[in-house]
Amino acid sequence: MEYEASRTMPADGRVVFDIAADTGTMHRWLPGEIDVHEIAPGVAEAEDHAYGVDREGVMRTSPEQFRLEWGSRGTPDYTGWLQVMDHPGGTSEVVVHLSFLGDQPEATGASRARDHAERELRRSLDRLAEEVARRVGQPGGG
Repeated sequence: MEYEASRTMPADGRVVFDIAADTGTMHRWLPGEIDVHEIAPGVAEAEDHAYGVDREGVMRTSPEQFRLEWGSRGTPDYTGWLQVMDHPGGTSEVVVHLSFLGDQPEATGASRARDHAERELRRSLDRLAEEVARRVGQPGGG
């Protein structure tokens, strides 16, 4: 099952990407059940504690493309990416795409899991917009 959401951000793409890719502050905008720790430049490990199941993953950054990509460690059951695109006037857009396979609740399309995934995507993008606005000193989140 695929999930995708986008949000306009109140800063240019470089600023937004740098904030989104900062593993030290990702906890401010990611869902609360995900912990990310950088293990090497451009590479991070993540632990997802959703639904009482611990899943480990890895994340890679592509700063020149304003892109983050991640997935489950050892299984193709979960992957995702975040892409930042510049807009005219000093704003940008962030698109987040998630793919769930296998027997995960989000993969089955069950309404409760689907609603949760979609809600968390929107909330995370809203929190990222708030973080960007806070850091660039602009009110609101676009």
